[in-house]
Amino acid sequence: MQLSDEGHSVVIIDKNRDALRRLTRYHGRTLVGSGFDRDILQKAEASQADGLAAVTSGDNTNILCARIARDNYHIKNVVARIYDPQRADIYMKLGIPTVATSLWTTLQVKRWMMPSDESIEWTDGAGSLHLVERIVPDHLAGRPLEYFNVGENVRVVGLIRASVGRVNIDGLFAQEDDMLEFMVTNQGMDELRALLAEAS
Repeated sequence: MQLSDEGHSVVIIDKNRDALRRLTRYHGRTLVGSGFDRDILQKAEASQADGLAAVTSGDNTNILCARIARDNYHIKNVVARIYDPQRADIYMKLGIPTVATSLWTTLQVKRWMMPSDESIEWTDGAGSLHLVERIVPDHLAGRPLEYFNVGENVRVVGLIRASVGRVNIDGLFAQEDDMLEFMVTNQGMDELRALLAEAS
């Protein structure tokens, strides 16, 4: 509903009509059916979608929906909710970003579906130091993580890979779909934006 409230065009698909009726504050479209049914996806105009989040109660269904969205409808930004974190590595090898149930939040979903989002996670009391999370752009995958340290204003302080966070990142290289944690100054916000947007 947050994406809809922000003015994005959103379609929610659910097999349970009653579940859709409970969306009292939602202003987007709803469809009754399955997220991997071609007729339903056509009605949802999936071929024009920028992102898809598969959030059913079944891991296999979510992965199937995400793969169909990516492979058949060429939706670049997809994410699947998983209940069994041991499957995360398998799904990552398929190129499907996942978020485990314990980490599932609207903000996490939004980051995968809208990688250009410039939200800030935390700011110090003086408003001069910020913690931000950014997904590694495809064209910067393979770079050493220290490449993402910019001057005196941007430092990589953590990494989330396959839904597992780590701070011991010395010697690691960025991979597609990695989430990097940055500490940045006010000036660093602009420098980080420029770094991530640089031409491949």
